[in-house]
Order: sequence, then structure tokens, then C-alpha cells
Amino acid sequence: MARVLVTRQLPPGGLDPLQGHELLQRDGDQPLSHQELVEAAAGVEAIVCLLTDRIDQEVLSAGPNLKAVGNVAVGYDNVDVAAAERAGVAVCNTPGVLDETTADVAFGLILAASRRFSEAERDLRAGRWHGWGINQYLGHDVHGATLGLVGYGRIGRAVGRRGEGFGMRVLHHTRRPTGEPGHVAGLDELLAEADVVSLHVPLSEDTRHLIGRRELALMKPTAVLVNTARGPVVDSDALAEALENDRIFAAGLDVYEDEPQVPPRLLAAPRTVLLPHVGSGSLATRTAMARMAADCVRAILAGERPPNLVTRSG
Repeated sequence: MARVLVTRQLPPGGLDPLQGHELLQRDGDQPLSHQELVEAAAGVEAIVCLLTDRIDQEVLSAGPNLKAVGNVAVGYDNVDVAAAERAGVAVCNTPGVLDETTADVAFGLILAASRRFSEAERDLRAGRWHGWGINQYLGHDVHGATLGLVGYGRIGRAVGRRGEGFGMRVLHHTRRPTGEPGHVAGLDELLAEADVVSLHVPLSEDTRHLIGRRELALMKPTAVLVNTARGPVVDSDALAEALENDRIFAAGLDVYEDEPQVPPRLLAAPRTVLLPHVGSGSLATRTAMARMAADCVRAILAGERPPNLVTRSG
């Protein structure tokens, strides 16, 4: 039996694969401070964590017995993978299980931002709607529009399928050619062509502020930007400025640069749909994510090699 630190409360059944191990969790769902995380990591063999937990070298080297980190997310920019490899700690993520659920949210943002749903609902709830008018809340059609996907992994492809179902023309950009129809070699070309740009890239030094002032200036003034990837992929100030100046039409965001803080300028920007990082937020999907991370930890502790390792260790 191993000691496993679980940093937050997870959906019921999410930790079932770890039955028989000693699970260390605090009461309630208050996140551990970084120092608390370091102290707790010193006495465990494994950690099941969330994307909001910073698993850095200090955590990874806190105790001599740490063998595994199961990150309940598909992205793992919160984990210092290089430090984990140096420490011989195996790290895994949760790919695949959240693709369709996150794609639903991305496409919901495409619809809501393009058709100004949030603005219209706010006015209705506040009593500012006084009856139908032919020029009210005029947005842009999604059907027949060009959808540009930046990144073409599982989630990007799932959004593309939804776009095709709505009669959209679907393009995609990746750093390497995919050999598939709709591939656009240059990001600039995609941005200039698309009516809707949806971001589906992992966060890295190469993708931080991938969309900034220059890139936003390439987009159509009628274009919509959607981000369900990671907040720092977009320069928030540049996006707010583009919306304020009608440089692009609208934006739909589920992620932010410094979560849970949302820049006041974005909160005040026109034609924005802002969600609190709910991309994978269905009960079935979040439970499946937790179970996958927990099963990865179980496998590593049992001397097995799980399929979803992101380190060379394990």
C-alpha cells in the first residue's frame, strides 16, 4: 500500500482505481498553497493533482519516495516535466476523454460570440430589451462561414467535425503539414482567411502570446476569436484593444492568462462571451479524467507502464 496525495476533491468514483492505497486529502476543497504542496509531497509515493497545482522541481524533489504524478488534465504545462525526468518521477495526463466535451464548449462559444448571445441575454435580464427590432443584436452567420483551427489535435479535429455539420468550410494550421484537406501552411494566411479562429494548441514558450497585436491585425474585422486551449496563448491586452477598436468582431474565451483573475479590460470589452474554464466540465468527463489519472498512478505504483505517460520515466 502506497501513500497518495490527492490535492483536491474529485468527482465521486474518480479515485476508485486507487482502492487499497492510503489517500491523503484535506477536508473541503481549499487548494494547497505551494509550500503545503511541497510539505505534503515529502511523505508520499504519488500525487494526483489538477492543472492549478504547480508541480515544480521543489515539489518533485521534496521526498525520496515520489514515483508518480497523475495530472487530471490533458495539458501539463503546470508540471515541470524535465525536472520530473531528472528525479525519475513518471508523469501522465488525461488525453482523449475530454475531447468531445471540450469541443462542445468551443463550438458553443463560436455560436454565442458570432450571434451575440451573451449581450442579448444580459440586456433581457436587465430589462433593457423592449421588444423585437429588425436591427437588434445583428451578428454573423456560422453556417457557410470559414472556420480556422489553430492546432489540429483531438480537440481541434472534434471542433472541425462540428463545423462541417454546420456547413462551415474548415481549415487548419499546424507547424508540420498534416497531408489532410484544409491544411494551411502559414498561420498568417489562416488568420486572414478565417471568419472564426479557434485555438487548440498546448501552452509552451513557442505558443505563449501566439495571438498578439500583429496576428489580430491580420484577422477580418468581422472575425471571431475563440480560445479553449490555454489563456496565455492570447495576449489579453491586445485582444481587448482589438475588440474596443472593432478590429475584430467578437471573442469567446474559456481560459485566461492569470486564472482565476480575468483582466478588467476584457470584462468590459464589447461582444465577448466569457466562461470560467468549463471546457471539460461535464460530470461524466471530469469523472473519467480523474479515473484515468488515478489509474495511471496505480499502474506506475504496480510497476506497469501506462499508455498516457508524458515523461520518459516510468
